[in-house]
Amino acid sequence: MCRYSETSYKVHYVCVPCRRSSKQPWDGVAHPCPQCRAPMVLAGHDFAAPRRRDTSAWAAVAAVLAAGLRYEGFETCGCGREPKFRPRTSAQVRQRRRLAVRRGVALADMLAARDPYRDGA
Repeated sequence: MCRYSETSYKVHYVCVPCRRSSKQPWDGVAHPCPQCRAPMVLAGHDFAAPRRRDTSAWAAVAAVLAAGLRYEGFETCGCGREPKFRPRTSAQVRQRRRLAVRRGVALADMLAARDPYRDGA
């Protein structure tokens, strides 16, 4: 039975410059940031916001969202759960950027790789 077909779950939206996140309905409408009024970015169902003063973690969040990735653990229908890896610090992002350039792999693929030295190209 599909989880997302029976219940409407709220998803996390993020404003990276303000370092704010909130859960809003997934309705296709632009949700403005309560502080700066800029549209918030869809982060996914499984986003866990870092502390506001943790600049390294927010830099990692900005890189992941800029690469087009989301923080999702459920399949699109919600039937299966496969935990997805996302970098948590800016050091992990830098390491994966260097490897993506060195190997000629898309940055999004390298950011999603749990172990970049084994996974990827």
